[in-house]
Amino acid sequence: AHVCGGARIGSGVSLGQNVFIGNKVVIGDRCKVQNNVSVYDNVTLEEGVFCGPSMVFTNVYNPRALIERKDEYRDTLVRRGATLGANCTIVCGVTVGEFAFVGAGAVVQKDVPNFALMVGVPARQIGWMSAYGEKIDFPLEGNGETTCPHTGDVYTLSGSLVTRKEAIS
Repeated sequence: AHVCGGARIGSGVSLGQNVFIGNKVVIGDRCKVQNNVSVYDNVTLEEGVFCGPSMVFTNVYNPRALIERKDEYRDTLVRRGATLGANCTIVCGVTVGEFAFVGAGAVVQKDVPNFALMVGVPARQIGWMSAYGEKIDFPLEGNGETTCPHTGDVYTLSGSLVTRKEAIS
């Protein structure tokens, strides 16, 4: 891995082969950045984010080889516990919500809700995922409640938002 001097990297982070970490990057504790991933300036990965092999972050919205646009980098935030699947692309300037799950090869061009399951090009939401990493049986919109059989966490769907109440351990 090649880590630039200005990067801030938390504890317990795993960096695969051929990984590049830019100067203005923040990586939280216990993240996993798999092989062939470049994390460019203005990207923040909160705690426990998984970046699958060869996934891509962009940093300039409309790049041109002959036009300098380093002052136009857009901030990208990947919230706690999110999974970014192999070969997916996260277009700069978006926020990927807590424990969201972006499927392999998806192209994310807009903000992703917490716990959302996103697939396709462009990425679209097809469901919900638990913090444990399993599909939650909720419609995209409506009302409902379910308990994770693995953790005891309670998930509530209200409109088009899912929230989690962690089980008391």
